[in-house]
Amino acid sequence: MSTFADLGLPEAVVTTLAASGIESPFPIQSATLPDSLAGRDVLGRGRTGSGKTYAFLLPVVTRLAASAAPRRSGKPRALILAPTRELATQIDASLAPLAKATNLRSATIFGGVSAGPQIQKLRDGVDIVIACPGRLEDHVKSGHADLSAVEVTVLDEADHMADLGFLPPVKRLLDRTPRNCQRLLFSATLDNGIDVLVDRYLHNPIVHSVDSEQSPVSAMVHHVLHVDGSARFEVLADLAASPGRTIVFARTKYGAKGLARKLNSRGVPAVELHGNLSQNARTRNLGAFSDGSAAVLVATDIAARGIHVDDVNLVVHADPPVEHKAYLHRSGRTARAGNDGTVVTLMLDDQVADVRVLTRKAGVKPTITKFAGTSHPVLQEIAPGERSFSGGLVQETPADQPARTSQQPGRRRRPQRSSGGSGHSGGGHAQGGHSGGGQAGGRGRPRRSGSGAARTGTR
Repeated sequence: MSTFADLGLPEAVVTTLAASGIESPFPIQSATLPDSLAGRDVLGRGRTGSGKTYAFLLPVVTRLAASAAPRRSGKPRALILAPTRELATQIDASLAPLAKATNLRSATIFGGVSAGPQIQKLRDGVDIVIACPGRLEDHVKSGHADLSAVEVTVLDEADHMADLGFLPPVKRLLDRTPRNCQRLLFSATLDNGIDVLVDRYLHNPIVHSVDSEQSPVSAMVHHVLHVDGSARFEVLADLAASPGRTIVFARTKYGAKGLARKLNSRGVPAVELHGNLSQNARTRNLGAFSDGSAAVLVATDIAARGIHVDDVNLVVHADPPVEHKAYLHRSGRTARAGNDGTVVTLMLDDQVADVRVLTRKAGVKPTITKFAGTSHPVLQEIAPGERSFSGGLVQETPADQPARTSQQPGRRRRPQRSSGGSGHSGGGHAQGGHSGGGQAGGRGRPRRSGSGAARTGTR
């Protein structure tokens, strides 16, 4: 197996990766780095959690560190476009140690927060801009950002940008970059107009596909629970109260808010993540989920891509998604980077046909269990461990403000993961660090290590 040094990365970058516990490249990194480091345009496809973030950050940092071009006010040398604020923030978090080691500056540009600090950073000069298309286009139009000096452009989650209707501003931004700059496009799927971007902006690209678009993670176990409507929430609460971190997906913003409130009322600490929240609330709620103050994150599809928190061992589709791609991206919040995980879909009588089609198109064969009432032995099989209903979080008002993350008196913390075994402890940063614990077959839910802290860096 090749190492990062074998692939030609500079010593400072290799040392920084090693300090974070990242010793060897993932398949998509091994496949793309020789071409991207050589300056080729690259079209890379791999499922969520496959390591795409470092696959483009490493060549960007290496190229800029070796370049003699000076840092200039308002003129970034690299542009990374991402579909969501959370993804942009996490890309920047992954970049930070690499940028520090190579004396590069970066800035995140997205809406929902004040434009003033972004403008000041651009004015002071940055090497790398990580941006959502809308706000960056505002800065370009106002003259605060000039893309004429960009040496390398990255499109991350390009298919999701297409799904969100961002292709027009993406094209307008790319039109402002030099025609001969290097282009790196990474996506989980290559449809929805991505071919238009490839044809228009990539020059003789080398294509790397490291897995099938439908390939489920081998360490991911899929269950469908056929439940009565009256029992749906109690089944959900049982799963959410099990040890470890759980992400629950709802179809609508109001559904996510309602489920989070009900879980907290039931004694399960939960926070919400959806488009009705301010950016500060979204950041704080995600932080509460990451640091363990909240055991459950209830989200809409805004969290289906780009969000990475260590040790998410259970994903529950409280509302089955409409499209199989959404199912795969939602489910990809667990079993990331070599870890195992479990995915549960709650299915009502009138959803049977739709869920059957959904799982078939997603290429998964779930275990289907039908039961009446609110309890069944399969719940312990899916999520082993003692259930905790000892205290929800106090929700602030107005309703779209972030949940408080301090523990209430008497609230019992989640059971901690044993530090023994071959898995890494919570403080580890290995790309593929397996989280140990649990039961055979990927169905056990590992418990958190004594450190309690989760990483939110993407891979």
